[in-house]
Amino acid sequence: MAKLSAELQRYFLDAPSLTPTAHEADAAQVANAGDDVTLNELLTLGGERTFGFLFVILSLPSALPVPAPGYSIPFGIVMLLLAVQLVIGRKKPWLPQNWMDKGFARTKVAGFITKGLPWLQKIEAVSRPRLSIICTSPVGRLALGIAIALMSVAMMIPIPGTNTLPAIGIFIIGFGLLDDDGAISLAGLTVCTLAIGLVGSIVFFGAEVVDSIKDQVLGR
Repeated sequence: MAKLSAELQRYFLDAPSLTPTAHEADAAQVANAGDDVTLNELLTLGGERTFGFLFVILSLPSALPVPAPGYSIPFGIVMLLLAVQLVIGRKKPWLPQNWMDKGFARTKVAGFITKGLPWLQKIEAVSRPRLSIICTSPVGRLALGIAIALMSVAMMIPIPGTNTLPAIGIFIIGFGLLDDDGAISLAGLTVCTLAIGLVGSIVFFGAEVVDSIKDQVLGR
């Protein structure tokens, strides 16, 4: 199966191919007139790797070190629903039809993917099936689903600084689910643990306290 970065590059950034892949052909049938990307289109493009694919794509705008206003809350809600389905053991995700038809500007999606491709490629360089039981067993998926649910809620907190690290945690776990790479998913769980501490500090003590700690660590 083609690497995720290659599929996204071909589908969103390269010129249209005269011989599209099966996933591209299927996704083209559900795409809007060309101005928007819908969740239905992403769901089709994800193929059999849908849960991991959606977590990676939906967390990407908030995980990048660039402003992404308007994405954290709606994408956080979608990922929370997906996480609940992961917890209860669904094999394929379900989303309400009106959510599936929701469109996002194709140019913005392509912009996020352009900025995120180097990170995708770095993870792909070390990703391979290992410790797969963490990604495939009911207990493993339960733990990953709970972590993603908590991070999704953190992303929706309307306080600056509470969405980037949780989104990075979801992004890494999603990549582990894509390749059945339990080691990468464990790394994502570690990031989620750090995110809980960071978000808790911001919520209870304010961003100023966190900035003060960062300044002390960096010797400023």
